[in-house]
Amino acid sequence: MLTPYDIPDHPDTAEVLDRREGPYGEIVLRRQGGSLQIIANGCFLMDTSDGRSERRLIDAALDALSAPHAPHAPPAADAADAPREPHTPGSGPLDPRPALLIGGLGVGFSLAHAAADPRWARITVVEREPAIIDWHRDGGPLSPLTCAALADPRTEILKTDVVAFVNETCDTFDALCLDIDNGPDWTVTDDNGSLYSPAGLADCARVLRPGGVLAVWSAQPSPEFEGTLRNAGFQQVRTEEIPVARGVPDVVHLAVRPG
Repeated sequence: MLTPYDIPDHPDTAEVLDRREGPYGEIVLRRQGGSLQIIANGCFLMDTSDGRSERRLIDAALDALSAPHAPHAPPAADAADAPREPHTPGSGPLDPRPALLIGGLGVGFSLAHAAADPRWARITVVEREPAIIDWHRDGGPLSPLTCAALADPRTEILKTDVVAFVNETCDTFDALCLDIDNGPDWTVTDDNGSLYSPAGLADCARVLRPGGVLAVWSAQPSPEFEGTLRNAGFQQVRTEEIPVARGVPDVVHLAVRPG
């Protein structure tokens, strides 16, 4: 079976593997060279060529939870062997390890990386595009990247819009990692822009437990978004650059809900 980092080489000509009309417009999966790419309404979203920033999104959130200020630092990795109790949304944490909410499944780098780390108690992924979920399931083109993560009992995939989810859910999490756009200033659809507004960030804060971490992936830094995070009441706001194989560095915006 292919590993997440062993997609076979193909000619450089882009080959469309699937094209669908989704609830938010056209969504396309194509192969170019050795990379699989997701295109939404003609806008390049992500590919499988270099997942280091998507993996760092998860690690940066966990590092922030593990910092001295954190009220509930994750236990050691061997805590994964401890018995797990079932979780009821809204009932609070029954497992001492932190709960993770990922906004956006994408090519699956963030999910696969989170599931490989036993320090997460549960991993909930919210994805609004049915096609993307299909591409990861039942031997789909992206399934080599996430089949182990999807089989992990900690993993749950929800087919819904993360903007609506954070507005409506009664569940809470220790970390919220968002990777649904090219950044706060470059959204895939206009509706997504509300998530980075003061009202949207208030919803993000509501689904985070005290001391919880918000991590937002972006293709470029946004000083304006940093200011919006501070004005929304988040603390320890900072931006971390992640070098990538080509082009300018990606970034992760980090912020902590006050304890």
